[in-house]
Amino acid sequence: VTVLFADLHAYLDNMKAPWELLELRTRYYENVIKAMLESIGGPLEKLKFVRGTDYQLSKEYTLDVYRLSSMVTQHDVKKAGAEVVKQVEHPLLSGLLYPGLQALDEEYLKVDAQFGGVDQRKIFTFAEKYLPSLGYAKRVHLMNPMVPGLTGSKMSSSRQDSKIDLLDRKEDVKKKLKKAFCEPGNVENNGVLSFIKHVLFPLKSEFVVLREEKWGGNKTYTAYEALEKDFAEQVVHPGDLKNSVEVALNKLLDPIREKFNSPELRKLTNAAYPSPSKAKPAEKGTKNSEPENVVPSRLDIRVGKVISVEKHPDADMVSGLVQFVPREQLQDRLVVLLCNLKPQKMRGVESQGMVLCAS
Repeated sequence: VTVLFADLHAYLDNMKAPWELLELRTRYYENVIKAMLESIGGPLEKLKFVRGTDYQLSKEYTLDVYRLSSMVTQHDVKKAGAEVVKQVEHPLLSGLLYPGLQALDEEYLKVDAQFGGVDQRKIFTFAEKYLPSLGYAKRVHLMNPMVPGLTGSKMSSSRQDSKIDLLDRKEDVKKKLKKAFCEPGNVENNGVLSFIKHVLFPLKSEFVVLREEKWGGNKTYTAYEALEKDFAEQVVHPGDLKNSVEVALNKLLDPIREKFNSPELRKLTNAAYPSPSKAKPAEKGTKNSEPENVVPSRLDIRVGKVISVEKHPDADMVSGLVQFVPREQLQDRLVVLLCNLKPQKMRGVESQGMVLCAS
């Protein structure tokens, strides 16, 4: 089995992952996937990990990207990536490349089949349609259902309470399950029940609901349908269901937590997913206050033409330029300006921009 770490895809999809962290995150995922498979007794000897950038930057692959882009329309790629690529009002061109790259990956990884969530089906259809046009074989596509998040809606990496992380502490698991949507008798969009159905039952072929004796004691289910029926009829209480999942889940997570308790893997985890600064933001207007999202794109830099140059009426020098450039040489000259600074009074005269100079 080949596991693709789609590092380039992650960057192209509206930069979900910062470029400088991609290498660290792929190393983290390789270790955590191995630990996860070991926790359920999965063999690792036939497992191969590949990074997208190992081959997606080659001349041959790049030429195929261009060949494919000459065959498909913007409408085709938007439709293919609708459920996978992050949808924003003004999408970047990089997001349109995503479905084509995923299709080409099948050929360049030399796989017989591609496996993914059911949300990938439009990209799979795209691959089946266009790979033969490039002279490549059509692959088999396998899909698993999307498990709803604990909040009752789609699981999302940006919503911490919607998912259980592999390295969550026991108290985190308890807290998230306690808050999870699990309405009595409601089996729709029930993330707790779905987890039992798609993860715990396939692993153990049974599930034990833990209950106090006064509520009937523990009950073992050997078929998921029987458990779902009892929950729908409110024979099984949501609290008992959550507590039982918590116990079963922690048994799976304990070996992973133990492995990642080593200094080396703790260091890797912290480097791949650095904690956001917990420093208290400075009060507005104080010396140390910083604007949010400090990125170069926030700078409004323009080229402008100097139409007049005048000496400040009440100061010998306001701009340092006066030391280096005679006033007449600035007249009608093209200069680079920073235009979105907050206007400031300079000795009584308002300044609405800053000239950027270099020599």
